[in-house]
Amino acid sequence: MAQHNELGKKGEQLAVDFLIENGYNIIERNYRFDKAEVDIIAKQKDTLAIIEVKTRSSKDFGNPQDFVKPKQIKNLVKAVDEYVTVNDLDVEVRFDIIAIVKEKKGYKIEHLEDAFYHF
Repeated sequence: MAQHNELGKKGEQLAVDFLIENGYNIIERNYRFDKAEVDIIAKQKDTLAIIEVKTRSSKDFGNPQDFVKPKQIKNLVKAVDEYVTVNDLDVEVRFDIIAIVKEKKGYKIEHLEDAFYHF
């Protein structure tokens, strides 16, 4: 497996652990619809949090959250709309990014809530 894939998998697991520690219930991982893959669908109270995980080995090329592109956001929104419709959910939906950067001794995790509205 390529090193960046291993880092991505590690990042997703760190994000799941982080969310659970902060009171989220993990509903789905790697949900796919059409051209989109939603990394994590989690629930906290009456809110469905759609979480895109971005993991980087350094900030040399920018912050991890800077790598979420408009087309990806459009595909994620479409996938989540399908998910909510198919599962007949009546919840608030929020799009978050968890940005993870590998550091010398571990990882720095930043949870950006309502991230897509800041683009």
